[in-house]
Amino acid sequence: MSKELLEKLKGKKEAYRMWKKGLDTWEEYRNVVRFCRDATRKVKAHLELNLARDVKDKKKGFFKYISSKRKTRENVGLLLNEVGALVMEDTEKAELLNAFFASVFTAKASPQETQTLEVGEKVLQKEDLPLVEEDWVREHLGKLDTHKSMGPDGMHPRVLRELADVIARPLSIIFERSWRTREVPEDWRKGSVTLVFRKGRKEDPGNYRPVSLTSIPGKVMEQLILGVINKHVEEEVIRSGQHGFTKGK
Repeated sequence: MSKELLEKLKGKKEAYRMWKKGLDTWEEYRNVVRFCRDATRKVKAHLELNLARDVKDKKKGFFKYISSKRKTRENVGLLLNEVGALVMEDTEKAELLNAFFASVFTAKASPQETQTLEVGEKVLQKEDLPLVEEDWVREHLGKLDTHKSMGPDGMHPRVLRELADVIARPLSIIFERSWRTREVPEDWRKGSVTLVFRKGRKEDPGNYRPVSLTSIPGKVMEQLILGVINKHVEEEVIRSGQHGFTKGK
């Protein structure tokens, strides 16, 4: 709603008032209505064009606009439990979906994986783990997308980005401690889970995919670890002649 469009809409109301009093003709009022309608359509088209053009940098605004235009909200409907009965209460739905997702998750490692982990721990004990530099953390915090949502810990990416110079040091200490002890803070292991329907019957819990919203600092540490792994692979594992799936080649 630009200032010019607001003025035109006020003029439309005034024209309607004048027509009701008999001071203007019906055709004069209809001309004002058509003029305002055309101006509104142009402003709307310009807004949608800007949203589509800037979708890479402003995803949140784009999808917020799309959601506002949807007439229906796709919430989780009735679900079938193990005995084939319909579940209607939200709490029962959450417990049913949680039980299903837990049933398809396997955390037990195979004997080969266990042996690999033991060998890896022996190597890590002999060699010093790379230090988490404060500059690394500050650089990653400065690249955070401020339009992203915060995790269950309530730490918004905008706050982390604006306070990067202050919190880079304590976060680097926490990352270093977590890296060396192989332990992740409990708050970083929690996530706010929402559901996305895939296909098939909506009553089947297996047709929903869970999407987890986790802690922003935990994601930053994951990016740091990923960067170190990529650097090691590029320098020690991949030969210079390898071009497939290699950045910049």
